[in-house]
Amino acid sequence: MVRDIRHFIDGVAFDGASGRFGDVFDPNTGQVQARVQLATTAEVDRAVQAAQNAFDGWASTNPQRRARVMFDFKRLVEARMDELAELLSSEHGKVIADSRGDIQRGLEVIEFACGIPHALKGEYTQGAGPGIDVYSMRQPLGVVAGITPFNFPGMIPMWMFGVAIAVGNTFVLKPSERDPSLPVRLAELMLEAGAPNGVLNVVHGDKTAVDAILTHPLVHAVSFVGSSDIAHYVYQTGAANHKRVQAMGGAKNHGIVLPDADMAQVVKDLTGAAFGSAGERCMALPVVVPVGKKTADELRERLVAEIPSLKVGVSTDSEAHYGPVVTQTHKDRVLGWIEKGVQEGAELVVDGRDFSLQGHEKGYFIGPSLFDHVKPEMSSYQEEIFGPVLQIVRAETFEEALALPSNHQYGNGVAIFTQNGRAARDFAARVNVGMVGINVPIPVPVAYHTFGGWKRSAFGDINQHGMEGVRFWTKTKTVTARWPDSALEHSDSSFVIPTMR
Repeated sequence: MVRDIRHFIDGVAFDGASGRFGDVFDPNTGQVQARVQLATTAEVDRAVQAAQNAFDGWASTNPQRRARVMFDFKRLVEARMDELAELLSSEHGKVIADSRGDIQRGLEVIEFACGIPHALKGEYTQGAGPGIDVYSMRQPLGVVAGITPFNFPGMIPMWMFGVAIAVGNTFVLKPSERDPSLPVRLAELMLEAGAPNGVLNVVHGDKTAVDAILTHPLVHAVSFVGSSDIAHYVYQTGAANHKRVQAMGGAKNHGIVLPDADMAQVVKDLTGAAFGSAGERCMALPVVVPVGKKTADELRERLVAEIPSLKVGVSTDSEAHYGPVVTQTHKDRVLGWIEKGVQEGAELVVDGRDFSLQGHEKGYFIGPSLFDHVKPEMSSYQEEIFGPVLQIVRAETFEEALALPSNHQYGNGVAIFTQNGRAARDFAARVNVGMVGINVPIPVPVAYHTFGGWKRSAFGDINQHGMEGVRFWTKTKTVTARWPDSALEHSDSSFVIPTMR
């Protein structure tokens, strides 16, 4: 019998009654290792009601005490880092070092949330008018929710619930059903850190659970990360049900390589950014755009020499650069995109489709693949592959290279590799993409800045974490106050609209 992964509602593990389960695989072997319960609408409602019951008490807890819970949560996660990374890798497939990085990047947002008393301070104007002061305060929304993807089961939930809970909301998390164990463990640790029952709840599920969250009248805000089509659906459905929504979608991040770039470093950066975590990152770098034929030919030659040195192995192999993809379905999808690229006329320089790991032939492994002479009109360029596939799109000029990411349907991240500061500055100012790296291949901002793409990479107008996260998870109340001395300030102007004259 495989183990059951249960919901976590109101501070306890909860057995659902739907009778529906999803299989959770070990990507290294292809075997089912657990089954996860899939929630009914009623079970989502139970989690929302638990969060609603906890809200008043948690919202009225002063920010410093809420911050202390964040401090203790951070300490508990750090103390169990090895256990949590192994749990993550066992279901996702990424190597242990990468899983540790997944969790650590989430903890950096928790660290930001530890300073929430300062971040929640409002504005104050004394003497805005005769005897009138104006001030603002940030208040929590109520019950809020996060719907998170399989590729970062530690980082992205913490990006969402860390700030949301610290500012005084209570939270319902719907993680990916492909690797659901770590989010449950994080909720247990939040309880151990001192958060009251119901402050952080986890419900597993599929579209039934997602729709129940998006339409529930007590859920006031939803944060989502996933594919662009579903992000658009989440945004439209949530907004139609009067919710604040941020919905982060897909990506096709480009790396622009100018002729003066440090080519040896570029190759190291590209192989890590394109193939790390088997390419299952929304900030991966699956497209490289060398400027000029000489640059393109040299880059191709160096990549062909470098790629064979990459080691694909099981998640627990400390020498492996990356492990398997998450499921057989996802493996088939990636292989289908490689075949599509071949059919469209791109040159498959390195073919990773036949890779097999001895002793793990049923695992979901894909070797690194490299395409050259990819054209913008090819669907394999236009769409997100989300696997260990790097595409070379050649450009003759800087302007042509700049136009490629600027005109693409996705606008999550982009990087430029150059030693020319003026060119880098011009590129950063003009490129139509939300996050830019200058000689940084994966430009994920630090936790006290903000994360968010443009175009079909993001729906909604407020980004994740940093002060943008504080703004998303709170509402602003502005107070205009006067304390008149009735003996001195009788006035006949009470029926006139107030002004500051």
